[in-house]
Amino acid sequence: MTVDVLRRPAPADRRARLAVAVLFFTNGALFANLLPRYPQIKADLGIGNAAYGLAVAAFPAGAITAGLAAGILVRRFGSARVAVGGTLLTGVGILAAGLADSVVVFAGALFLAGAMDAFTDVAQNAHGLRVQRRYGRSIINSFHAIWSIGAVTGGSMAAAAIALGVARGPHLLFSAVVFAVAACVALRYCLPGPETGTEPVAETGTEPVAETGAGDSAPAPVRAPATGLRTGWVLAALVLIATAGTLVEDAGMSWATLYLSDSLHATAALAASGYVALVGAQFVGRVVGDRLVDRFGQRAVARSGALIAAVGMGLALAVPTVPGTVLGFAAAGFGVATLVPAAMHEADELPGLKPGSGLTLVSWLMRLGFLLSPPVVGLVADATSLRVGLLVVPLAGLLVLLCAGVLQPRRRTTG
Repeated sequence: MTVDVLRRPAPADRRARLAVAVLFFTNGALFANLLPRYPQIKADLGIGNAAYGLAVAAFPAGAITAGLAAGILVRRFGSARVAVGGTLLTGVGILAAGLADSVVVFAGALFLAGAMDAFTDVAQNAHGLRVQRRYGRSIINSFHAIWSIGAVTGGSMAAAAIALGVARGPHLLFSAVVFAVAACVALRYCLPGPETGTEPVAETGTEPVAETGAGDSAPAPVRAPATGLRTGWVLAALVLIATAGTLVEDAGMSWATLYLSDSLHATAALAASGYVALVGAQFVGRVVGDRLVDRFGQRAVARSGALIAAVGMGLALAVPTVPGTVLGFAAAGFGVATLVPAAMHEADELPGLKPGSGLTLVSWLMRLGFLLSPPVVGLVADATSLRVGLLVVPLAGLLVLLCAGVLQPRRRTTG
């Protein structure tokens, strides 16, 4: 007989969970306050499309340049402090970008913001995984769902500021100050102590929540002993899983509107629904993701999601219609919702690595894939069609199906 045990977190652990949620929210909201200002900045600086594209690429370039140092900083100063410090400096970079009077200053400010965002990303995920270990169940997907809420909130703040005629300086200064204060308050309630590979689980009480028959009495598989070669293969597979998730996200962000408007001749308002459908479905997937992971395990959830993404978007591309394509992007967003959190969780749990090292490597290489995916899809689209270029979405789903074996199955305790 097996019994799944849900541990009641201690009050300090619940406060820490709320604090990490605040950090994810502020991280999503900060940059989203700047994005709707890009057309105005481009016009004010008087730059062409090529210069603008190069300047905007400074943000991911900064993240890639600085990203590998995140693990070192986390071990030296602690994940909570690095996350908050990165948040403060990200706000400074975004404010500087909004006030830039030249393309060089604009690009330099985005480079700084991208570098600090990379530190924040690794650190807040590391601290979220610390809290998750104390909970004894999956909660990491809920943090990424909160990030999505933050991004929507930040974009809405910017849209409101533009509609009210608020200048970029006051708007972005207000945003930076508000979220800096929120991050500093959250720091007070984060978990104390140094980063370690394990976390004590609060023993304030237990509740049996599910019981299965004797046929399920086998204990959970034990992870194979760590070796340098095996760890390398597992890390490579986790990077591919995380990159597959970001490829699908980028397909929606960079190409959904263009494909619907140019290739399928949808109206401007309807064309925007492709990306909205992907992000909305991804949010739903992350809200329910933790329960699914606890019930079925990371491996089964990732494979099921990958199949949904591959089949849903594959059918949409095979039979191109506007409603079908919108549903295809929704299926893709829902399917990949848990991939990045799953890859980060598994990387952080890998034996034989210093705290934060696996998480840092996966995050850094994932960002590299995110930087390279738009030009690759663009080259394929120019050589053939954007419809062919968007085959990257079902192919990403198939890639996850091949690599998901490195993720953990459902864990059970015997009793």
